[in-house]
Amino acid sequence: MRSVCEKFVDLGQPRRVWAVAALNGDRERLITLHDHLATRFCVRDRLVYLGNYLGNVAWDNHSVLEELLAFRSALLSKPGIEPSDIVHLRGPSEEAWQRLLRLQFAPSPSQALDKCLSAGAEAYLRLYGVSMNDTKAMARAGSVAITRWTNQLRVLQRQALGHEAFVCSLRRAAMTQETGDRRSTLFVPAGYDVKRTLEDQCDMLWFGGASFAATSQSTKYARIVRGHDPLRGGVNTDGIAVTLDGGCGSGGPLICGCFNEDGLLVEVVAIGGKGAIETSRFEDVPRASSSYHDTVAAQPTLWSSMQASA
Repeated sequence: MRSVCEKFVDLGQPRRVWAVAALNGDRERLITLHDHLATRFCVRDRLVYLGNYLGNVAWDNHSVLEELLAFRSALLSKPGIEPSDIVHLRGPSEEAWQRLLRLQFAPSPSQALDKCLSAGAEAYLRLYGVSMNDTKAMARAGSVAITRWTNQLRVLQRQALGHEAFVCSLRRAAMTQETGDRRSTLFVPAGYDVKRTLEDQCDMLWFGGASFAATSQSTKYARIVRGHDPLRGGVNTDGIAVTLDGGCGSGGPLICGCFNEDGLLVEVVAIGGKGAIETSRFEDVPRASSSYHDTVAAQPTLWSSMQASA
């Protein structure tokens, strides 16, 4: 069983946290966002991807994971950037994939398979070229046959360069440190129940997003930020509970929110089709506080140009 520090990420006291909503397999919007972040990400910033990286209907899920891994390596090549500055959370589809790999332990494998597929595990099966018909047939084959099959899935994941390390690095949630009168900001994949502690959330982090709400009296956090809305209600930046899901992967924009050390949403970046970028200031802090502004020179080279020349 993982310790608390292995389940959750302590982001420390960052200057800014860039939170990226669910990708759902949209590589083009991800590359455009990375172009933008390559010129903005600085020392003492944090980058948190909120999960749901692949899409069931996406045509090139493999390149999405390659893009995530390559951009992480590029950021780490910048002076002062640490591996702990970049965090990937385990979204509902990643959690469903992990449960699928343990299908032989389910009381009813067929029912458990249906739940995993509806939550997004189908994208990972397609990623590794696994037939959906064979998958559904295997769920009725008995525990021994299912065990052999899930072991084969693990081998496929291990053979894909960087995939197993990526999956093992995924965490359930991330939060900034609480200091003095400054509350912590919490980042989750899809849901949070204010009546439970973070350690007792269990499935609520992935499959309990239908009732996502919080007030300053009901939670100790300054902001609770999620990247996926199962009800597809759109972006919601009002109040303490923030939803950044703009429908990326289904024709909607990819949303990235920039939060300062107080949990204020100081900037929203929306990535539309054909490289369109909109960036808007939110909840501005006073000019006297200079911590928001970039303190290093912007990098003039676009991330996509760096890839093309590699």
